[in-house]
Amino acid sequence: MNWVLLIIAGCFETGFAFCLGKMKGLSGTPWCLWGTGFLFCLILSMVLLAKSVQTIPIGTAYPVWTGIGAIGTVIVGILFFNEPATFWRLFIVTTLILSVVGLKILH
Repeated sequence: MNWVLLIIAGCFETGFAFCLGKMKGLSGTPWCLWGTGFLFCLILSMVLLAKSVQTIPIGTAYPVWTGIGAIGTVIVGILFFNEPATFWRLFIVTTLILSVVGLKILH
């Protein structure tokens, strides 16, 4: 069950990065709304990470959490923020995915 919580925590890490991206260039109410989303995702991500490390070693959980967040953020950047999807960028993300899966397998 804690692996599921860890994966969800990584997804919320992507969520707070998405909110940060949406806050760029905004002010007033829209900035506050995206900022609220950022804080919500940040808190939930941290709470779920803390819960998951009760049974998953921190040396495994933290890299998996950051890896899920990093992979998700790259995908969000490509899909929503018009960031480049170059061969090398996708190659590096693929190696990151393999590394995260490898940590899970070795646990």
